[in-house]
Order: sequence, then structure tokens, then C-alpha cells
Amino acid sequence: MHYLVNVIDHRSESGTEEEAVAIDAFNEKLVAGGHWVFAAGLADPTASTVVDGRGAEPIFTDGPFAEAKEWAAGLWIIQAPDLDVALKLMAEGSKACNRRLEIRPILPPPV
Repeated sequence: MHYLVNVIDHRSESGTEEEAVAIDAFNEKLVAGGHWVFAAGLADPTASTVVDGRGAEPIFTDGPFAEAKEWAAGLWIIQAPDLDVALKLMAEGSKACNRRLEIRPILPPPV
């Protein structure tokens, strides 16, 4: 099973050197345990563009699709045999990055 883990923050590029070291160590643990798929930081929501291609012509709008006090500042994609393992792992991830995390199962592709 794969899981999307959103790192929740209310600031942009707010990580400290100590957090970066802890995150690197945590990422190495994910790799060693076979749980690593992908991870990345995200630009500030003001750098986003919303695309609505449902009409005859696409509409492009600068900025986030919704104003929010908090947003996804980064992400992990991990693999784990079940949600309990994912939650246990990401409790450590939350401590490493010093942020709250949202863990969501990634749905399998349709057959």
C-alpha cells in the first residue's frame, strides 16, 4: 500500500538546519526499511496556478485554489503493509520535521 504524507505548515521555507538533519536521518531510515518512494518540499501556495480545463477553453488562475491558514509544505510518498505501520513511521517523521502530518492512502489504479 502506498501513502501520501502531507507536511502541514503555515510558513514557507521555514525549516531549520536541525530539522533538515533530522529529516535526512529519517529519510535514510525509510530507505533502509524499504518504505521510501519519494519526498519533496513544495513552494509557497502563492506560486501555484489553478487550471480549469472543463470548459471550451482552459482557465488559468494564479494562486492557490483555496485560501488557507495552513497548507502542504512538503510531502512523502511511502509504502507500508498497512495503515498502522504507516502511522507508526510517520509519527517519527512528524517529530523529525517538527510539523503535523496528514497521511492518506493512495488508491490503487482501476483494473
